[in-house]
Formats: sequence, structure tokens, C-alpha cells
Amino acid sequence: MSLSNSGKYRVAIIGCGGRARAHMPGLKADDRVHIVSLADVRAESAELFATDFALDARIYTDYKELLKEERPDVVVATLWTALHLPVIRDCIQAGVKVILSEKPMAATWGECEEIARLAEESGILLTFCHQRRFASGNIKVRELLEAGQFGKIERMDLFSPPHLLDCGTHSVDQALSFNGEYPVTWVHGAVDLTETVNFFNVPAEGMFTGMFYFENGVFGTIRTGMLNLDFWGGVRVTGSDGFIEVMWDGQIRRAVVYSAPGWKFPAVEEVPEEQMIGLVKNALDCLESGAEPELSYKRALKAGEILFAFYASAQRHERVTLPLTGVVGNPLHEMLASGLGKPKGETV
Repeated sequence: MSLSNSGKYRVAIIGCGGRARAHMPGLKADDRVHIVSLADVRAESAELFATDFALDARIYTDYKELLKEERPDVVVATLWTALHLPVIRDCIQAGVKVILSEKPMAATWGECEEIARLAEESGILLTFCHQRRFASGNIKVRELLEAGQFGKIERMDLFSPPHLLDCGTHSVDQALSFNGEYPVTWVHGAVDLTETVNFFNVPAEGMFTGMFYFENGVFGTIRTGMLNLDFWGGVRVTGSDGFIEVMWDGQIRRAVVYSAPGWKFPAVEEVPEEQMIGLVKNALDCLESGAEPELSYKRALKAGEILFAFYASAQRHERVTLPLTGVVGNPLHEMLASGLGKPKGETV
């Protein structure tokens, strides 16, 4: 693809809040990146962002005007969940080649499917920010599991703060990556709406628990926002010859190999900001090579399908098989609209 006169990719950031700031180490570390423009409905936020990061970037309050005037190669879309679909659609129509979007994919299953359809038909390189795949600890765990260090994987127990869609997505994606991307065949879930939360204008449950089953025979459980969680966020993988407990960012709580009692998890050197550096580098490398990015929308869609299937199970009071059918909206929101639970809770 064509680059700017500087030989770099023309990058625009839409949404100049906290998550945009989190992306900056990755953008600043890659010498293929030239940030040419910023968009935020609050001009002062974009101006402060430009000042804080010493950016010579043009500022817009209307992202559509930015797309028209700047014709960026890459868009970093760090926006609230409901804005993902319209902004992705507009970026594709404007000829953007790469979109690095925040997670979750969308607030409804129908929007997730529409985003995937747009990406598939356009050929755009679209990723969602399950950046923890690039943590050194998580990479090492994947290597050990693939090599059979703990024997055959038999069970996974997932943990997360509330709520399932916004936070649980990290644990689900982590589990998928640890289990070789095998699909899930069925889920069963239960929701507690006596307390609710609201993250980025997406109301959700305070507590959730569920069971699920992978195509390769691995059984799983998930607990989000519950009292007395074993640990805050991550996955416990149990195999036929041991187990390992991995936090979201790849820190190891415990690791035991039954056949080798003295075994220790190998030392891993963690590079500062490695997750966001890996996110940007992998996306641009894949743009140039044609490979599928680690954080591809296809993987985000798999995680999203599991999450919405959990909500559908809680709504229907029954096990739900995948592929997910009969769901367009958000079953959890439908439960709240019916009068279940409190109308609002903690807001982020």
C-alpha cells in the first residue's frame, strides 16, 4: 500500500481519552507510524493529547471530516462500545486499510456480526484490543501448553471482575488462546442482577457464572464479579500432569507439574509496554505480509459469540449450543428492560 511522503503509515486517532493514551507506547515505538490527525468531540481533549505526546497533528471534532480530509491509512478507534459499528463502517467507506479498535466488539450480537461482515467483504485489517496475548508470560504459557508441559488439558477455570462483556472478554480470549483456538460447542450461564454496573454506557450484571465445553473435550467454568473469587482475573488450566494459574497479564500465581515436583516456571523477561508494542507491530507486520493478525476480528467474534451465548443461556434458562442462533440484540439488556435487576449501578 502507499505510504505518506515520509515513508510512514498515516495514522489517525479517533477518541483521545484514556485508552488512546494506553495505545501511544505502541504507536511511538514503531517507526512506520506517523500520527497525522486526532479527533475527539471535545477539542480540548485532542489538543491536550497532542501537547502531552508532542504531536504535530491536525485536530478535528468530527471524525467524518477527518476521514475525508486526511485519508489515513490506519485508524486507532478508542471509543465507547456503541460507537464501534458506525465508526468502523465509515472508516471502511473512506478507504482506511487498518483499524485498531478497542474491545468489546459491540454491545449486541447483531452488531458483532455486521462488523464481521463489513470486514470480510472489504478485506480491511481489523483488530480488537485483546492486547494481553502479547504479554511475555502469556506467550510462554501458550508454548508450554502446546508442548504438553502439564499433560493433556482437561479443564479451564476463568475468573474476571464484572462484567462479562467488558472484562470477561479478556478471560475468554485468554482461554481460547491457551486451548489452541478450539471452538466452544455449548455454554450454560446464570446471572445475578441484584447489583448492576454500567461501563461505557453498557449496563450489565454484577455477577455471572457459567460452564462451557470446547470441541476438543476441555471443560470450562467462568466466574465474573463474584464474591470470594479465587483470583481477580485470569485462567487456571488443569492438565493430566499438573496445573497453572495465569493472571490476565501473564503473571503466574502457581504452577505445578505432578511428575516433576521441583519444576519451576521458567523466568520470562517482561519488556515495558510490550502488550501495546506487540499490538501495533503485529498489525502492521500483517498488513505488509498478508497474514492474519493475532488480534483479528475473527477471534474477537469467537469470543463475542461465547459471551452473548452465555447471556442467551441465562435469559432462556437452558444450555445454548454454538453456532449461536436466534440472537440479534443483547439478551442481558432484554432481561434488564423486562424489569429484572436494578436499573443502574456503578458507572465507568
